[in-house]
Order: sequence, then C-alpha cells, then structure tokens
Amino acid sequence: MSLTRRDTPFREAMKSLLVFDGAMGSLLYERGVFVTQNFEQLNVTRPDVVRKIHEDYVAAGAQVIETNTFGANCFCLDRHGLGDQVHAYNAAGARLARQAAGDDVWVAGSVGPSGLVPGVATKAELDLVFATFAEQAAALLEGGADLLILETFRHLEELRIALEAARQTAPDLPIIASMAFDPTETVADGSAPELVATTLRDWGADALGVNCGDGPQLALAIAERMRGAGLPLCVQPNAGLPRTVDGRLLYMATPEYFDVFARRTIQLGATMVGGCCGTTPEHVRWMAKSGRMLGDRRAEVSRTSAPRIVETTVVLEPIPIAERSAFAAKIAAGKFVVSVEVNPAPGLDPSRALAGAKMLIDSGVDIVNVADAPRAMARMSNIAFCSLLLERYGIHPILHVCGRDRNLLAQMAHLLGAHAIGIRNLVIITGDPPKVGDYPEATAVYDLDAIGLLQMASNMNHGMDPAGKPLPGGQTSFLLATGLEPGAADLDKEIRRLERKKAAGAALVMTQPIFQTDVLEEVLRRIAHLELPVLVGVLPLVSYKNAEFLHNEVPGMQIPLEIRERMRKTPGGEAARKEGVRIARDMLFAVRDRVQGAYLMPPLGRYELALEVLDGLKR
Repeated sequence: MSLTRRDTPFREAMKSLLVFDGAMGSLLYERGVFVTQNFEQLNVTRPDVVRKIHEDYVAAGAQVIETNTFGANCFCLDRHGLGDQVHAYNAAGARLARQAAGDDVWVAGSVGPSGLVPGVATKAELDLVFATFAEQAAALLEGGADLLILETFRHLEELRIALEAARQTAPDLPIIASMAFDPTETVADGSAPELVATTLRDWGADALGVNCGDGPQLALAIAERMRGAGLPLCVQPNAGLPRTVDGRLLYMATPEYFDVFARRTIQLGATMVGGCCGTTPEHVRWMAKSGRMLGDRRAEVSRTSAPRIVETTVVLEPIPIAERSAFAAKIAAGKFVVSVEVNPAPGLDPSRALAGAKMLIDSGVDIVNVADAPRAMARMSNIAFCSLLLERYGIHPILHVCGRDRNLLAQMAHLLGAHAIGIRNLVIITGDPPKVGDYPEATAVYDLDAIGLLQMASNMNHGMDPAGKPLPGGQTSFLLATGLEPGAADLDKEIRRLERKKAAGAALVMTQPIFQTDVLEEVLRRIAHLELPVLVGVLPLVSYKNAEFLHNEVPGMQIPLEIRERMRKTPGGEAARKEGVRIARDMLFAVRDRVQGAYLMPPLGRYELALEVLDGLKR
C-alpha cells in the first residue's frame, strides 16, 4: 500500500521509501519568471506561480514537497531590504505548499543557511542567526509544514544552531539535517561524512541528508559514507554542475540519468531521494518510477493513475571471469601478463600503430590496450582502431572507456557496440578533462565517472540495462579493469575510490606509471584487502624534456625529482633512451613478484622500447 500523509506519520514514513520534489528556481526561469530580488518574495507577489510548480511536482510523483523558503531568513532577505518579511514569506510559502499537497503529500519546511561563517561571526550575529531560524521554524509550522528540512548547510556549527532553534520552536516536527559537501567529500571545516553523520545524530536530528553539490555521483559517495550512523538518509543532489548554453544557465544531468542515480541510491539504503538545483518534475517522474520498482510501489507516479503491474527483473549470474576472454583466463589463472598501450596517431592513417600492435603480439606480449583519446587529444576513435585490430590480425585488445566525451546513452551504445564486434576486455576510467588537450573549449560530458561506468558495465554483465530492465539478448561478458594513481596527492581518497570501483565491478587494476618501488609497495600494502590483481604501470622515458613534460603537464603523472635528475644528467639521444629503459627495467624487475603483470606505456609510439624493457622478464 502507498504511504500517504493521511495514514502514516512522517517519522514512520521516512523509514520506508519517499520521493522528494526538485528545485523551484530552475522552473521559475524556465517559465519566464525573472526574479530581481529573491525567490521567496514570490510566495506573496506571485503565489499562483509557486503553487503551480508545487502541483507539477506532486503530479510527477513527489510524496514530499519543499516550501519555497530556503533563503527566507533575515540575513538573506536584508540584502534586498526585506529583512522584516521573514514571518510573512515563510508562512505564505508553507500555506502554498500545503494547498498543493492536499491530504496525501507531506510538506517539508525548507530552511537554508544564513550566509554567515560561524568561525568569524560575532556572538551577537550568532544570536541573530538563532533568532531568524527560530522565526522561520515557527512560521513554517503555522503555515502547515509537516517537517523541517535544514538543507545545504556547509558549516556544522551553523547547522547546530539551526537544529537547536528548530527543536526549541517546533519540538514536535521531525527534522532532516542535510549538508552540502565539497568535491573533496568534506564540509567547510574539513569534517568527513562519517563524522558529520554521527555529530548530527548526536545533536538530535531525526534524519540525515546530503544535497546540492557537484551532482549525483558525489552525493552517492557521501551517502554511502553517512549511512553507518543508523538514521534515515535523504539524498538530493543537483542535476550536475550548471553550464551556460545560449546565455542560459542549464544543469545537464538528464532525467534518465537521475533514474540511474535513484536506483543506486535506493539500493544503497537511502529512504528518501529527490533533487536540488536544476531538477524538474521530469527528473522526479523518473525517480518516482525507480521508487515504484524498487520500493514495493510505494512511490506512485500519479495519484489518479490506474494500478500497474511491476515486473521483477531477473538478474543473471555473470559469466565466470575465466570464460570472458583469453586474457581474462590468464588473469583468473594467476599468470603474469603484459599489456602494452598502442594508440593511433592523430590523423587518418593508423597503419603505424597497427603494425606496432602486431609486432608486440608476435613478440610475446599478451595483449595491447587502446586509450580513449588520451590527454584529451582528438584522434581516431579507439573502438574503430580496435575493430581494425580484430579484423586484420585477430588481435583481441583492451578497450579504454572514459566518461569525458559520451553521455549515458552514448556510453550504453558504445559498450553494446564494443561487445557486438567481439571486444571483451575494458579498462574504465574517468578521463582527462578537455582543457588539457588540443580543444580546451570542447564540452566535457561526465554523465558517469569511472565508478558509474563500472556499475553500468557490471549491470550489463548481469543482463541489465542502466534502467534496471532486462538487457535484450542476454548479458555481456566484459572483463572490467580500472585505473589507480599510486602517486595521488590524497592516497586515502584514491584508495576509497578503488574500494568503490571494486564494489561496482572492477576485477583488475592497471596503475599509472610508477618510478619508485617504495611507492608501489605502500600502495600494494594499502589495497591488499581488496584482493585485486594489479598490473603495474611502466613508462620508459626517452629524454629529460619528456620527463619534465609528463611530470608537469600530464594529469596523474608523478615523476620523482631523483628520476628527472637522472634524465637531466644523461646526454640526449640514444643515451637518454637507454637510461629511460634502464630506469623502467630496474623498477619492473624489482616488483615483478609482487604484481600480476605489467602495463607498459611507450611514449611517442616507440613500441620497441616496450620490448627492451620486457627483455628477460618472463621466466
């Protein structure tokens, strides 16, 4: 049976599955309402517009709608000479939402931050913060709010003040305490999600939340780290980061992508899902569909729609790794393997790279891998090059797939096409941003990062498409590899991401180039619990200039000063090339018993260097 306000108290309902609405501001602009002061004044000056937006969210399937009162505190309103309108705007906002919600939908009174930084605010200012939050809570309660949502706070101390003010003023209303996190997965004071969650729980929040931010992927990562606090969890990300298109500020994450996000969020254990900036009724409609399919149909798409039968998706067992490809069989058997990166040069003629790949395979290399426009440089698509390898020489490569250039739909098509032509080995990465390449003005897509792409491919291996529907024709059989940057500035974060990558389906790690054995040893120790086979990245340098370029201009490359000095002191030409090979060999031979293979990246298409590094390696 569907949960509704008329038959279930919110404190009970929030333990189940509820769909929240999206953002008010995006729709105001979309519908031609241009606000010169602030959105909240529309509760009084244009109540018809605000009410209609609420009604559209309810029709889309929202079970909880938020009042248009996010910035209706005295600090935000004072900027427009409206500081004395706190009570009026909040009470009106709650009444409008209540009218649109009717008896079945809950109304959440929205309270946002003041804009003050607690660490530098005076005591008098902090007292005023408490007072304005209390005034908001009282007015929202008066207007008919069923709960309060304190959202988009970045400072824990300010959220503590808001919690105390709300609890004192409206002691019987449930309170959701929701914070906005930086891309570093911390709030403004550096607190990590786990600490934020337990702190808010101990301060008396009834439910926890993460909202706003860089988009669904970040919100999902934060939610995963907050769920251990034991409280109901509400996740409401932005629709990605906004971009200016034809003079309009648009959020680019599609409703279909939000459907994927909602599924992953619900499966993670969140009981409340919704959207923040840039989300529309269409986003909510797709999320409600996910709620209906994954939550015992508790999120109805329409109160007036006829009952629907929800089919249960049959999740197939993935094909055993050893049976996915010849290369996968070697990985599963624990054999030492070697992969060499081969990329077509920019332009129309791939013959040199094709010949290099054949030479490497004929010389005993296990497999070649083909990057996805590395360093964001335009060149022949790697799937076309892989097709030529298969067609001309019967070489089965590893295809790189990155999130930069294709949206969710295109990624799905890309993987289906790869499987159709016989590609079974993938290495999935997020990808270098366009600004590092030849066309810095190109648009980066990043609908899915490496973790999202891994999850998509893993779902396909289980016979499901991104929407959770059966994949026509059965299932894919991809071996899924992923990247790791051992020299990352924040190694803890890099390892946390690798843990999430494994959970998403990664079965093999291919590292960025390593030049020092102690760096690798530390990383291997830190990731031993994941029990993932590792191919260590090896890049033979060809000159001091090459070393400096890679270290300073290529994302993810870390070449120690000691190595760069060795190259600087070596005469150029053949001597430098030999020194680069010597450095690479010394490192690889020192660690070959600690890894399952090597991933060589010969620079500038000099594939013969890979063979010089490998000479005598396999026993």
